[in-house]
Amino acid sequence: MRDPDGFWGEHGRRLDWLTPYTKVKNTSFEGDVSIRWYEDGALNVSANCIDRHLAARGDQVAILWEGDDPAEDRKITYRELHEQVCRLANVMKKHGVQKGDRVTIYMPMI
Repeated sequence: MRDPDGFWGEHGRRLDWLTPYTKVKNTSFEGDVSIRWYEDGALNVSANCIDRHLAARGDQVAILWEGDDPAEDRKITYRELHEQVCRLANVMKKHGVQKGDRVTIYMPMI
C-alpha cells in the first residue's frame, strides 16, 4: 500500500512485453475519472498465456475443464491449447479477419 507503483511495476515485469511500459499507472480521480495501467506498453495476451509456456510446459495441463456432471472432465495441455488457438486464428483469417479487427465470440453457458 505504501508503494503501489513499485508493487505493480514488479508484477508487470512478470509478463513478456512487445513494447515495455515506462509508466505503471496514470490515474485521476477528479472530474473525468481516468485510470490507466501500463498505458505505453504493448503485449500479446496469447503469447503470454500460451506460447511462452510451450518449451518448458508444453505437455502440462493448461486448462482443467469440468462439466456439470462430475464424471465429465477434460485436461487440455499448453500444446493442445496452442494447436486449437492456431486453428481458430486460421479460420478467422480465412473469413477475412485482419490485424486490428475486433472480434466478438458469443459463448453461452456451454
